[in-house]
Amino acid sequence: MPPEDRYADRLHYAPGRLVRQIDEPITVGNILWVFTDPHRGYEFSYNRWYERDHYYAGCMIGAADFAGSRWVATRRHKDARVGGDQGWPFERIEGSYACVYYILGGSFDEWLPWAGEQVRRLYEADRGFAHRTHYNTAMYDYDWRAYRDPDPVPLELALDRRFGGLIAQFVEPADGSDHEAVDRWFDETLPQWLPGSSVANVSSWTLHAGGGVEDDVPVPIPGDPNAADRKLQLYFVDGDPLDSWVQQRELVSALEHSGVGRAVIAMPFIPTVIGTDQYIDQLW
Repeated sequence: MPPEDRYADRLHYAPGRLVRQIDEPITVGNILWVFTDPHRGYEFSYNRWYERDHYYAGCMIGAADFAGSRWVATRRHKDARVGGDQGWPFERIEGSYACVYYILGGSFDEWLPWAGEQVRRLYEADRGFAHRTHYNTAMYDYDWRAYRDPDPVPLELALDRRFGGLIAQFVEPADGSDHEAVDRWFDETLPQWLPGSSVANVSSWTLHAGGGVEDDVPVPIPGDPNAADRKLQLYFVDGDPLDSWVQQRELVSALEHSGVGRAVIAMPFIPTVIGTDQYIDQLW
């Protein structure tokens, strides 16, 4: 289809409905999700190292990495987290920084060997950072998306759009249920929940087979032993998620009471302020 025809009729999204196939030349196929804490006393050096070196050298210079973003949870954002008390392998308030990197659709098999080798190369050059803790850092495959608006900011542009907030929510089926049933629940619920909300889009991601993290990467990653049974959902929000947090709590509660599934944890973040050390004194 010629570009002039492809973009002539863009008002075809049904707000809230799950979209699984996208007819666009640039699509996100996978994400790298990074969820970490600097060790106490190393907040400043960690922020400088990650932003000024590792964000680019470890990820963004990769040929298939077409977008990235950094997010921070201050102590008040951590205190607002929902869940984390049953089956979540870390303390609810652990994890101050999150990063999301987009990997071009169809490029993952080429990107993964590069990523592992690049990290090893950086550590061999003494460009790693020992004073941090990784939590459930992993690679995920694209599953589905849903939009609030009939002519939305595409998911592929969401990281560059610099939304005011991000909610990371890990979802799993209830006993006797499965992920298809959970997806159906969201397909029925989001059309009523998204319109008029501060959430511009929701996307769902499935852990890449094998976790996607090579065993010999020189960064200790504790991992989530039940990660393969859970999906990661990302909610891009207009403004600080805490300003509309009651809505997210209601969604989590509704899923729990449906008997279909549950949110293991829902975590609000705000974007880091690039080129500054803002928020490093608000993590704990």
